[in-house]
Amino acid sequence: MGATGLSADPSEYRARLADQPDAQIDSWAQELLRDVAKRRGIVRVVEDFRRSARLSEPEFEHVFASGGGAPATAGRDAAGRLLVPTISLYALVPGLRSRADDARGRLIDYLVANFDELVYV
Repeated sequence: MGATGLSADPSEYRARLADQPDAQIDSWAQELLRDVAKRRGIVRVVEDFRRSARLSEPEFEHVFASGGGAPATAGRDAAGRLLVPTISLYALVPGLRSRADDARGRLIDYLVANFDELVYV
């Protein structure tokens, strides 16, 4: 993103993301999935990713499995919310790439939607 930091706001961040290669977008999305799960929990990640990627619960499960996530590991918590193992979140990115023609845009939407979650180091 450059030596001066990520971006001042989500609009600038989106513009900078548009200039990045697919491999970088994928890497950042996978890292963000993992990092948000550590801080906010897997339920939050699944909900945010589903919303940003515009996926129904069955579509989310197909994306997860298509990316290499074990279908039998998808489940629900006591409140009935969809869950997958945190260690398998990486599977969502290649799964989305394999199932959506506009996966790049959906991944960018996920990154931008979580702009406030980003940690500046």
